[in-house]
Amino acid sequence: MASEQIQRSQQSQQPLQQPLAVVSSSGGSAPGSSSEKINFKALHVREFSGHKKKVHSVAWNCTGKKLASGSIDQTARIWHVEPHGHSKNKDIELKGHSDSVDQLCWDPRHADLLATASGDKTVRLWDARTGKCSQQVELSGENINITFKPDGTHIAVGNRDDELTIIDVRKFKPLQKRKFAYEVNEIAWNSTGELFFLTTGNGTVEVLSYPSLQTLQTLIGHTAGCYCIAIDPTGRYFAVGSADALVSLWDASEMLCVRTFTKLEWPVRTISISHDGQYLASASEDLFIGIAEVETGRSVHQIPCRAAMNSVEWNPKYNLLAFAADKQVDKYQTDEGVFRIYGFESP
Repeated sequence: MASEQIQRSQQSQQPLQQPLAVVSSSGGSAPGSSSEKINFKALHVREFSGHKKKVHSVAWNCTGKKLASGSIDQTARIWHVEPHGHSKNKDIELKGHSDSVDQLCWDPRHADLLATASGDKTVRLWDARTGKCSQQVELSGENINITFKPDGTHIAVGNRDDELTIIDVRKFKPLQKRKFAYEVNEIAWNSTGELFFLTTGNGTVEVLSYPSLQTLQTLIGHTAGCYCIAIDPTGRYFAVGSADALVSLWDASEMLCVRTFTKLEWPVRTISISHDGQYLASASEDLFIGIAEVETGRSVHQIPCRAAMNSVEWNPKYNLLAFAADKQVDKYQTDEGVFRIYGFESP
């Protein structure tokens, strides 16, 4: 989740030393659990630099071989990442936006189609093979959220004014718009595309039917605003991160909270669930990214970082975690324009 949505919230930004769990359950590590198969401490982080200013968003394509990054330098970049190799291929720069590229997402069915949302009010579709913009549409506000429907037919875009626009990908024109009376922070479809989720400043998750966008259910999950949401790629769960420093895990079929993760002390900015549904990554202004087992809630690793996180995303095929942070506060601005990937077996 980009920092723009966080700045819109009226919730307290102070660390919570004693977070209040809405629903919680504890569990130890089961014998033979998947965490025992991955030696997290032996894995390494690689740094990728190329942007001129802070990176807001990172996203993997459906094959897990390309990663896109969006920056306040008004560009996006596409990087070829070899999961088991050492080479750092040249990246492709995507130019055209006239304001910050706050969010981006890949077509779930097409490995070379990338959509970007910008503060310049436009949404653009790019061909990753050529770096050219193939489609664009101008909407009514500054766009801070974007997500593809799982079948690749529609794109949902949210703006600063809490307005949602659905775009037909084939025609690249708006299908419908809806403005909400409450703060909308992050948006997502469920794994089948039949439901649409909104995290809100009211501490709730609104569950809408799709395509009608009528409210089916309001999930009361947190004592402060809900910032971010992550869908389990296996379809079992979804997770919600909140200003109360908690991450809640929900059964996707029962719409019930099954456990909470309490490792962070600051409002949760960004979360992601691994491709096999085993691990949850969460980050905030705490100077680490937490990795926990989804099934037990047990913390298995922390990735040290030097600034507040803007975006974390697991690779859809491999145990690689991409992350981008606010620039490090020092006179050298050593993190300006940088993002990183954790999970490589060698430096």
